[in-house]
Amino acid sequence: MDKKKYLKTIWSLYKKELMSYFNSPIAYIFIGVFLIIGNWLFFRDFFFFGQASVRGYFSLLPWIFLFLSPAITMRSWSEEKKSGTVEWLLTMPITDWQVVLAKFFSALSFLFIALVLTITVPISLSFLGDLDWGVVIGSYLGALFLGGAYLSLGLFISSLTKNQIIAFVLGLVACFLAFIIGYNFVLEGLNPTAAEVFAFLGLGNHFSNIAKGVIDSKDVIYYLSFIFIFLWANVLIINKRGIKN
Repeated sequence: MDKKKYLKTIWSLYKKELMSYFNSPIAYIFIGVFLIIGNWLFFRDFFFFGQASVRGYFSLLPWIFLFLSPAITMRSWSEEKKSGTVEWLLTMPITDWQVVLAKFFSALSFLFIALVLTITVPISLSFLGDLDWGVVIGSYLGALFLGGAYLSLGLFISSLTKNQIIAFVLGLVACFLAFIIGYNFVLEGLNPTAAEVFAFLGLGNHFSNIAKGVIDSKDVIYYLSFIFIFLWANVLIINKRGIKN
């Protein structure tokens, strides 16, 4: 398959997957709840401390994403298997990677749309104080990388079960563990070498680095590697289990 046709197939699958989110009222509920909770938590602290800073807001996003990301991905493979639409995939001349990439980028696009809608927060703050837009851009970029990591892990979890609730719970737990593994309370008692390894593996540490407004290639490579590993694992699972041959 030539490159142009390969990408065109991914694009077609991507549009189908993305539209499937918005064809359901659940998508609008997710976005609505995400915006309401995020804005409420932020402005509650903002009026309490009286500081025009987005750092407090973006420190909340990883925890909100912990619930939003598994909710987005829980249906990706689980519903395909439960509803039998996997039969449609099996009749198409497409590769495992094309399907997985289409599902990942459609989920990432949905998360990106929800994230873009929060731009009203920094814009509002810019009228109230001297806002550091470098930190804002870094925080949004870090949130997108973190969301991508959560989604790749969630897609992998979804490929393991037919039950959406189980996919959500397992995805939530897996994302939570991947995020906090580098936190100080986890590292206490470990030897220096193990602590350094765990600190590097934690999604939270890399998000904090990017959110400071300093884009380090080490953090970018880490996130891209994390995403690739779980997308690759997703391909292996759907191939091994016969979800798609």
